[in-house]
Amino acid sequence: MLHLRRIIAPQREVLNKLARDDYAVIDASARVFFRDVYDHLVRLHDINESMRDLVGGALDTYLSVVSNRMNEVMKTLTIVTTLFMPLSFVAGFFGMNFFQAIAPLDVWTGKSAFLLAMAVMTLLPASMYLWIRRRG
Repeated sequence: MLHLRRIIAPQREVLNKLARDDYAVIDASARVFFRDVYDHLVRLHDINESMRDLVGGALDTYLSVVSNRMNEVMKTLTIVTTLFMPLSFVAGFFGMNFFQAIAPLDVWTGKSAFLLAMAVMTLLPASMYLWIRRRG
C-alpha cells in the first residue's frame, strides 16, 4: 500500500497540472482525457488510502491479540514465581543441612527443625496461592 501510494501521489500532481494549466504542447481538446485520467488516479488514491487504513486497523488488532496473549503468559509466570520465591528463600537460608551437621547444632539440625521447615515450605505457597486467588 505504501509503495502504491508513493507511485500514485506524484502522478496525481503531474496529471492535475496537465489537465488544468495551459501548455503549448497539449491541445485544449486533449485536456478532457487528462482530466479523466486524473479522476481515475484520484479514485485510486482514495481506494489506496482506505485500504491502507484497513490494513493498519488489522495490524493494530493483531498486535492487540498478541499483547493479550503475552499478558496471560506473563501473569502465569508471575504467579509461579510468586509461589516458589519464598521456597527458594527458605531453602537457601537454612541450606537444608538437616541430617549431617558439622558442629553439634541439634536445634537447627534436629527432626523438629526439619518438620518445621517442611511445614513452612508447604503452607507458605498454599497460603500465597489462596491469597492470589482471592485477589483475582
